[in-house]
Amino acid sequence: MPNSKLVELSSKVLTGNNKDASLNFKVSPQFKKEFKGFAVAQGISMTDLLKEGFELAQKMRKNDGVGD
Repeated sequence: MPNSKLVELSSKVLTGNNKDASLNFKVSPQFKKEFKGFAVAQGISMTDLLKEGFELAQKMRKNDGVGD
């Protein structure tokens, strides 16, 4: 994985029903290019790719007992 040091992570909750929250963080330009390219190649949005990756990471870590 390219060097993608997490610089900032913030979440802003929007008011109203069924609205998404904003999630902002910085990655290297190369990571962004690869991430976006992979999402396009899979025919999904970058948001959906992030959500899918997060779900997989949670399952993997839960099964491995990481974070206990």
